[in-house]
Amino acid sequence: MAKLKTTAADMVKDARERIREIETKDLIALLEDENVVIVDLRDVRERQKLGFIPKSFHCPRGMVEFWVDPASPYFKDIFAQEKHFVFHCASGWRSALTVSTLMEMGFENISHLREGFTSWKEMGAPIEYYDAVPA
Repeated sequence: MAKLKTTAADMVKDARERIREIETKDLIALLEDENVVIVDLRDVRERQKLGFIPKSFHCPRGMVEFWVDPASPYFKDIFAQEKHFVFHCASGWRSALTVSTLMEMGFENISHLREGFTSWKEMGAPIEYYDAVPA
């Protein structure tokens, strides 16, 4: 295999230098804030197995650029709201790259959960589970 010019870890490190990060304790305090939308980028199987942050909106990582773009046929109205969007994944890597990309697209008022859902769970923050497997 050819040697990569940039590693995934390097990309995350570079992204974190440009984006706004939020600590788990601070997001816990914002859980009831009507002006905050928590966006879960994890795969649906991760949400099913490990649970999810209450009221979080599920947006699979592979669709995020299309769902936030009003010119895309996949655009989701939730992203047209004038709110603060906090993206998260399991450990903060996918969400760091996502927020960096969205900033390049011009999407504003965004941040990511620095340590991801893993930290959320470790801190004993509220978690919900599906009653049944989503369709």
